[in-house]
Amino acid sequence: MNAFFQKKYIIPVLASAFLFVGVSFKNDFFEIAKQIEIFTTLFKEVNSNYVDETNPGDLMDKAIKGMLASLDPYTNYFNEADVVKFKINNTGEYTGIGALISRKEDQLIIKEPYKNFPADKAGLKAGDAIIQIGDVVLKDFKDDASQLLKGSKNTKIDIKYIRQGKTLSTQLVLDEVEIKSVPFFGKIDTKTGYIVLTHFTKKASTEVKDALEQLKKEGAERIVLDLRDNPGGLLNEAVNICNLFVPKNETIVTTKSKVEKYNNTYKTTREPVDLSIPLVIIVNGKSASASEIVAGALQDLDRAVVLGSRSFGKGLVQRPIDMSFGTQVKVTISRYYTPSGRCIQALDYTRKDKNGVATRTEEKNYNAFKTRKGRTVYDGGGIQPDIELAETQVSAVANAVLRNEAIFDYATTYYYKNPNLGNTIPTITDADYTDFKQFLKTKKFNLDTETELNLKKTLAAAKKEKIDESITAEYQQLLNAIQKSEWNALDKNQKEIKNLLLDEIIKRYQYQEGLYQYYIKSNPEIKKAVSVLSTSAEYNSILKL
Repeated sequence: MNAFFQKKYIIPVLASAFLFVGVSFKNDFFEIAKQIEIFTTLFKEVNSNYVDETNPGDLMDKAIKGMLASLDPYTNYFNEADVVKFKINNTGEYTGIGALISRKEDQLIIKEPYKNFPADKAGLKAGDAIIQIGDVVLKDFKDDASQLLKGSKNTKIDIKYIRQGKTLSTQLVLDEVEIKSVPFFGKIDTKTGYIVLTHFTKKASTEVKDALEQLKKEGAERIVLDLRDNPGGLLNEAVNICNLFVPKNETIVTTKSKVEKYNNTYKTTREPVDLSIPLVIIVNGKSASASEIVAGALQDLDRAVVLGSRSFGKGLVQRPIDMSFGTQVKVTISRYYTPSGRCIQALDYTRKDKNGVATRTEEKNYNAFKTRKGRTVYDGGGIQPDIELAETQVSAVANAVLRNEAIFDYATTYYYKNPNLGNTIPTITDADYTDFKQFLKTKKFNLDTETELNLKKTLAAAKKEKIDESITAEYQQLLNAIQKSEWNALDKNQKEIKNLLLDEIIKRYQYQEGLYQYYIKSNPEIKKAVSVLSTSAEYNSILKL
């Protein structure tokens, strides 16, 4: 009787539930199936009938990436090769040459060799342009040439490269490479420790913990945590780093999604290292994602003073999903919220302008939230520091000379003109700066600020519409005015650009470690952080302690 009752009533209930789900998603499922069928038919017909030979894999790769590009910049498709790169970025470990490289036309440019890794041991320097790897001449190789520099440990690779106009040869011996999340830590003074965190890989919290404990052993009674230029990484590692300074079972971040299973609250799970050590966190406009979770959470909990300039504003969470044939899709699944309840996402990808660019939340539309002790903080535009410094902001003209690699190329020229500086910190004189400006003119660098680039886009649109002839004179007049203003801006922002030149030049002689050693003595943001930490009244006043 009981079994009969169960069958008679439970089965219809289940059927009703499935019917409800089916009805709820019927329209979506039909539309998805319809569009898949259209695409499958199109893909088949193009590959079968196109006048020239097609590469189905390449076509599909571009089609998928083009589709996802319409969503946000963080939802990405990874083919088999991309998956390998993604895993390297999250672990910080791979077998290769140990150098930051970039593709430029038919060359691979060494941007930064890491000390004591294969590229460095082989004598490669920043600015070297690799033109041949083994038997492969790069001008004839259109795929990802960096893959030619990877392989099993102890593999020997012969390369040819250009340095200052001369073609040279060397041999690389591949080795295991581990890029540290904490590339540097040390004492600023007898009582102040300094930790640089550049990525949130799977070992990030362990490295920060080790650095913190070592600095405390050496007598550090206060800490500066530098998150400038840190693009983020693993969310769990952000939680674990916060856990070093706050108690177990403290809420650090929550995620909210339209999919129930992605709604999570992330709490600390371990015993802290130090609940009371004074802490200043430095951020800038390139501090993003997990960096903002750390800075925002510790700000909300009134556990740290945040100093610098407003952070990037990435409040979106991605999840990698494995697919067939070793491919993967990284999907934006949720937004994250700091303990006060704020989402710091700055760009709204659901509302794009006529050019397809996501709109930025206006400051007047920011919402106010309260920290644990009642301080006012805001959402919608990254993490606003407790102490804002102009030094951490980058001017338009400085962005331009960084983007066109004028800083990098001039540093290369400077290095070979001054080969014997060693550990000496150079001084960028007014004469050097004049030389830099002449270098820009001689090498015909375009400053191409955003204003100039937008003007050039306007002319391109005018040419397309065949109305450019009627505006040529006005266009040229405006372009000349903009370019004159850009060159004036070079002088106006001379101090900032000198500092950028010096940073790049120091790395040529002393690697990253030398740059950080220089920072702890001379960097204005770090000096301000030390000042705040040294003045307990100011520190306590900011945090309402």
